[in-house]
Amino acid sequence: MKSNFSEIIKDNKPVLVDFYADWCGPCKMLSPILKQAKESLGDAVNIVKIDVDKNQELAGKYQVRGVPTLMLFKNGQQLWRQSGVLQKDEIVKLVKSHS
Repeated sequence: MKSNFSEIIKDNKPVLVDFYADWCGPCKMLSPILKQAKESLGDAVNIVKIDVDKNQELAGKYQVRGVPTLMLFKNGQQLWRQSGVLQKDEIVKLVKSHS
């Protein structure tokens, strides 16, 4: 994932990155919320999930200290970041504000 991650976040539409872990309870809660947000937003956003256990170097580069951590990128720039679970409406509003 590391090799093409920098290319993925350079997209000119918002890219929402979910740093998660399989053992993380809140991450499991967030997963269906992200699916619902993607259904609402369609092609307006790319959602990428990064398993921190399998991508420790990438998690370290972005200083991910807890999971889930969500980051929003556009044109390679990090626009927003937050740890914890968000609701679908918050995610949709966030992405639309950066579209």
